[in-house]
Amino acid sequence: MTVTAASFRINFPEFTDAVRYPDAQLNFWIATAVLLLNADRWSTLRDLGTQLFIAHHIAIERRAQDEATNGETPGTTTGPVSSKSGDKVSISFDTSAAIEERGGHWNLTVYGLRFRKLSKMMGAGPLQVGVDGPVPELSSAVAWGYPWFINPNPSM
Repeated sequence: MTVTAASFRINFPEFTDAVRYPDAQLNFWIATAVLLLNADRWSTLRDLGTQLFIAHHIAIERRAQDEATNGETPGTTTGPVSSKSGDKVSISFDTSAAIEERGGHWNLTVYGLRFRKLSKMMGAGPLQVGVDGPVPELSSAVAWGYPWFINPNPSM
């Protein structure tokens, strides 16, 4: 399956409002994800990764658009809110439970957190550079015992 604006809206119904989340914006982020997410690494999870990538970015874009509409400066960054008070009520949250260390902007949305966690799994394990296609000895469970790089042509 290839991600389209329609398939994205089916899988992420919170973004079905085509006025707030126009197809042109979704298509922009779909095209960006196609360029950035390595199909070989993501394999059958590429569509999920693409959709999480899109959801993260359009949620941030929506926030910036809302800020501009309210007369604020769009695109300013803020981290997760750890405490809030009003009148006689105060509330605090342990943000360390909801953010990932060194997660950067991915920590700004739940979609980014999911994307980052999934992306760290893509390509985990051995990788051989400079070989066209799978190498039988390295494509089995035995490959985990090998060093991270094995020269396919020992004479070089």
